[in-house]
Amino acid sequence: MAAPARSRTVALSALADVVLVVAFAALGLASHEGGVGAAGLGRVAWPFLVALAAAWAIARAWRRPLAPLRTGVVVWVVTAAGGLLLRVASGEGAAIPFVIVTAVVLAAFLIGWRAVSHVSLRAGSRR
Repeated sequence: MAAPARSRTVALSALADVVLVVAFAALGLASHEGGVGAAGLGRVAWPFLVALAAAWAIARAWRRPLAPLRTGVVVWVVTAAGGLLLRVASGEGAAIPFVIVTAVVLAAFLIGWRAVSHVSLRAGSRR
């Protein structure tokens, strides 16, 4: 892959992860608090965004940003676990149903888009 295309892929992959983590927070707020305000969104999203940044570093996601297993699973586990730990450390709750929903939704989001991308790219290369 050429350098500019590679840089664009990394940047768009990082952006996709950030958007999906914010969407996760927004969906939670909308379903539990009836609305999504900037303050609430920041309160719910920040632990997961910090964990996402750590996940990218741990996974070295820039090397293979589209890999569903090698990158996606690590990004998911670190983002979900790290976000939950930061949430609890900051005085917010983490009831078991929230932990389960967090794990499932973030898996679907952070691994899911990579899996769809992987399948699409493989199908495209066969044509």
